Amino acid sequence: MAELYDAARPGYSDALVAEVLSYAALGDRAAVEVGAGTGKATVLFAAAGTPLVCIEPDPRMAEVLRRNTVNCPGVRLHVGAFEDWQPEQRGFGLVFAATSWHWTDPERRWGLVHDALAPGGAVALFWNPQGVHDTDLHAALADVDGRHGIAGAPHSELASSFGEVPGRWGGLPSGWPEDECRRDGRFTDFRAVRYRQDQYYDTDHYLGYLASLSRYRVLPSGRREQALAETAQVLNAHGGGISMALFSDLFLSRGR
Repeated sequence: MAELYDAARPGYSDALVAEVLSYAALGDRAAVEVGAGTGKATVLFAAAGTPLVCIEPDPRMAEVLRRNTVNCPGVRLHVGAFEDWQPEQRGFGLVFAATSWHWTDPERRWGLVHDALAPGGAVALFWNPQGVHDTDLHAALADVDGRHGIAGAPHSELASSFGEVPGRWGGLPSGWPEDECRRDGRFTDFRAVRYRQDQYYDTDHYLGYLASLSRYRVLPSGRREQALAETAQVLNAHGGGISMALFSDLFLSRGR
């Protein structure tokens, strides 16, 4: 689903990237991206002139990433798992992960980050949870999801349920990393920032987005197609799309 992922998934805020780079104060040091995917975040950091080592375990995603960064000479790509990556030397100024940190090994990830960073180097972890504005549409989509056993879809929460605190995503499990990072003991200067913008998807775009998600991919093909068809009927009955609040929640810390 690499091509669909690249076409349908939302990107990240320019303000978020600026915040990360201001916090990291890289100077001439490079950054490491964990789970770069097709480059949704990569291209923004590369456009800011950041030298990057991008780690991506899936060769199909990596191929799209390579295409998306063909004009970015400062980007180097390592195809493989973060847990298997061997940095040439410790000295990176930033390690970041865009909606990918939850796929890494919790027993090893903080040690791997610490080993890659220069003293005082920065960590930036961020996600893009979303919430639906229209309560009637939210309820109608919940009926579809319930019939097909789908949990945690992007439309499963109302925008009003998110509040103001980064890492609190309504009823969704966020996996917010601050507690785990504090327990590790090798990091300090914890910060959390939230950005918010409105995002509108027409029906076709939103169906492509859903089809790229693992919770839909694991369904038997017949059930998946039926769930998407019923979702399309609901969206078309509510104006032909869905208006959502797109949150970009950012966690920052620094190696001691």
